[in-house]
Amino acid sequence: MKVLSAGKLSATVSNLRNKMNLTQAELGERTGLHRIMIGRIEREDFIPSIVQLQALADVLGFDITDMFEEKEQPHSFIALRSESLNEVEKKGVDTLLGMMLALRQQILLRRKFEHVSEDQA
Repeated sequence: MKVLSAGKLSATVSNLRNKMNLTQAELGERTGLHRIMIGRIEREDFIPSIVQLQALADVLGFDITDMFEEKEQPHSFIALRSESLNEVEKKGVDTLLGMMLALRQQILLRRKFEHVSEDQA
């Protein structure tokens, strides 16, 4: 199962922010996140929402899918049913996540293409 890696996110945000010579406050202004949240992300003390993650990715120029890693979770639970996932359910969840990530990539590519088309017009 793929999960968001706080370590990868922390290193990516910190490295790219420093490469762009941005303070945490400046990055916060550009993303709409408070500078304290940026610091907590860089310390692996906070996992942002999808909207916040997208804002960071847009400003810093990284691919959200790179922040996920394969992680074995033998005791996964479905919150609403309170039962362990069986192998078929795990495969289904992984397939669904893969489809969602592929759709997100298509949306990002479409946005980039639209921006290129607007610039050429």
